[in-house]
Amino acid sequence: MEIICFEKKAFEEFAAKIERFIQRVEDIPHLKGMRETNDWLDHYEVCRKLRISKRTLQTLRDNGTLAYTKIGNRTYYLPEDVERIVTKVEDRRREARHKGRTV
Repeated sequence: MEIICFEKKAFEEFAAKIERFIQRVEDIPHLKGMRETNDWLDHYEVCRKLRISKRTLQTLRDNGTLAYTKIGNRTYYLPEDVERIVTKVEDRRREARHKGRTV
């Protein structure tokens, strides 16, 4: 283990810079109002709610129908975004049934 010593004044300046950085990050407009990830839905919950497969969910992401956020290797969805497309998915399911197919 390596130990690094700071003069008190240098440490206080460094700590103040870190505090200013944190404040600037918290003030970024698109981050304001962001929720904790425990409010978000994962792929399993979205597939279950929409009654679709993982592949269909991938298609909804790919074609821009459903917004998502990736954090590391995990993909999350806002509940209101999922609710917004429920009718679209149901309409596609109805159309497919009408044509004798399933979705």
